[in-house]
Amino acid sequence: MPLALLALAVGAFGIGTTEFVMMGLLPDVADDLRISIPTAGHLVSAYALGVVIGAPLLAAVTARMSRRTVLIGLMALFVVGNALSAFAPGYESLLGARFLSGLPHGAFFGVGAVVATTMVAPERKARSVSLMFLGLTVANVVGVPVATLMGQHLGWRATFLAVSVIGVAAVASLALLIPHDHTHAPATGLRGELAALRSLPVWLALGTTVAGFGALFSAYSYIIPMLTDAAGYAGAGVTLLLALFGVGATAGNLLGGRLADHSLRGTLFGGLTSLAVVLALFPLLMHTEVTAALAVTLLGTAAFVTGSPLQLMVMEKAAAAPSLASSANQAAFNLANAGGAWIGGLALAAGLGTTSPALTGAALAVLGLAVAATAYAVDRRHQAVHEGRVVAAHVPEQAGALRR
Repeated sequence: MPLALLALAVGAFGIGTTEFVMMGLLPDVADDLRISIPTAGHLVSAYALGVVIGAPLLAAVTARMSRRTVLIGLMALFVVGNALSAFAPGYESLLGARFLSGLPHGAFFGVGAVVATTMVAPERKARSVSLMFLGLTVANVVGVPVATLMGQHLGWRATFLAVSVIGVAAVASLALLIPHDHTHAPATGLRGELAALRSLPVWLALGTTVAGFGALFSAYSYIIPMLTDAAGYAGAGVTLLLALFGVGATAGNLLGGRLADHSLRGTLFGGLTSLAVVLALFPLLMHTEVTAALAVTLLGTAAFVTGSPLQLMVMEKAAAAPSLASSANQAAFNLANAGGAWIGGLALAAGLGTTSPALTGAALAVLGLAVAATAYAVDRRHQAVHEGRVVAAHVPEQAGALRR
């Protein structure tokens, strides 16, 4: 694997850290800015909104630019957003800075995934994407806990300054390690990128991402109540289990990349099936501390096995112009975050029990399987029609040859 993938992973590490660290810093930010914790929670939503808007918008705006230049520019914008967060004088300015920080997130992963696949042999594409995503999963194991501790002891502003430094390191890594010959400007331009988004298979692939990762966030958004109320964990034990989720996600990400290079469809279907089974077993596994720890680890593994296959599936459906579709898939991940949490919350509000969000997640995983199966059925039909046209076009030529 090329060393350039390390540069993409460093950027992913910084992005993953700044995305999730705000959850741990909410009390500190709320106390410092003299706002309520629910109001401070809007800072999480502002970042997610930036991702959803920025992913397709920035990919479209930069469609004619060198992908290497785009990646460096996106990470520079990330540095600016986090530096502004560190020096924000009040809540409104911090809200704007968090939105700005989220803008480059989706486009970076989308364009980065395209660049990663151009630097390796065809049989290693999924593995290259998983190595870029490795920075995101490692951020949950190392970056977020360390950054949270830093914020608690040195102040939350120090955390965003540290993330800015990581961003500067990523900019330098991208400039030094990303080769020019694999990152030329796409020949299709914006028109070609938009044309790719008019494809039904692309939208079905994006729908698979929303349903599949919506299944994860339906349960994970409420994992703390499950661990404390159902499994009996408290304090440091909960923190340890969240780290176990990160370990499981890292293992699943690497495993999914390796398996998808052998069978993209098999890995995707197997991962979604495993996710549905794990979530369906949550009500049973949450009765003891040991089985709850196993459940959290398996949840991370099963969910992130599908990460690289989902990204590669979208890129393959939009093979002629993959950058915009690949970035749109990152917006789909964030829609899955918001939508899954909302659906899981409905189950809780209906009084279905502490572990009910896991069951709604299992249903979403099954829905993801159905959408993926539909996508492959549409592909087969399109391929059959194309082959039929090719055969029909050759019949007159063959008949003419026989007459001659």
